[in-house]
Formats: sequence, structure tokens, C-alpha cells
Amino acid sequence: MLDIGTLAPDFTLPRDGGTDLSRADLIGRKVVLYFYPKDNTPGCTTEALDFTAMKAQFEAANTVVIGISKDSVKKHDNFCKKHDLGIPLLSDENGTMCEDYGVWQEKSMYGKTFMGIVRATYLLDEAGKVLRIWPKVKVKGHAAEVLEAAQS
Repeated sequence: MLDIGTLAPDFTLPRDGGTDLSRADLIGRKVVLYFYPKDNTPGCTTEALDFTAMKAQFEAANTVVIGISKDSVKKHDNFCKKHDLGIPLLSDENGTMCEDYGVWQEKSMYGKTFMGIVRATYLLDEAGKVLRIWPKVKVKGHAAEVLEAAQS
């Protein structure tokens, strides 16, 4: 994972709706980058809904929230439509951003190990430096905790 105080790696990825989004587009605002395993799974849906519900509060704190997974833009579009999500979702299908941010890690479930996205969140400052990291996120209450950090 990245270190606090370092400049976050640059990225340009396709997002829901078919446009691209870059870290450079976000300079001047704080940025929440939350990495999640898969669209339309219970934890990932709850997390996306929680961030969407607090979108206005994040905007009032000059902060944009962005979700990132390896799902395709088409899956993101369906996920956004199905749950009326109001936050951008980036598609990192080749995994470059996940690797750059250190969230592509070995995981285990039911005794089997595999590579996957570890649910993690980064808060970047207005210049793109890492302010805070949540390395192993528990969904319940997470969006509120991130909002509190963005407001301080």
C-alpha cells in the first residue's frame, strides 16, 4: 500500500457512463478512492449506497468520492442504474491501478487462497497526496468515518 504523505500514482480510467477520469482532473479537491471487490455483492452494494447517501456532505467538504473495481464499464453502468448510485465508478479491468495502490493482494476464503481486491480506501488531499488510508475496510460505518476525516 502507499505511504501517507506520498503523491498518489496517476491514473486515467474509463468510468460509468463511458467517459474517462484522471487523477489530474481532480486536483483542487480532496478525493476518496475506495477500492471494492465486485459490483452487486452485498458488502459492495452497501458501501456504494452509503457513499451515495453522503454525497452532498462530501461535496460540502470539497471532496469527491470514487469507487474502483475490476468490473467492466458495462457492469458499472448496470450497478449504478440498479441502485441509483450517484458516485463515479472506475473500471480497472487490467488491474494496473489496483496494483499501483497496493490493493491487489492474496486473499483466502473457505480455505482457498486467490488474488483479489482488498477492500481499502484512500483519502487524498487537494494536491493528490495521501492523507489517510483505511487498509482493511469493514463496511458498516465506513463512509461516515471517511466523511469525518474529509471534513477535518
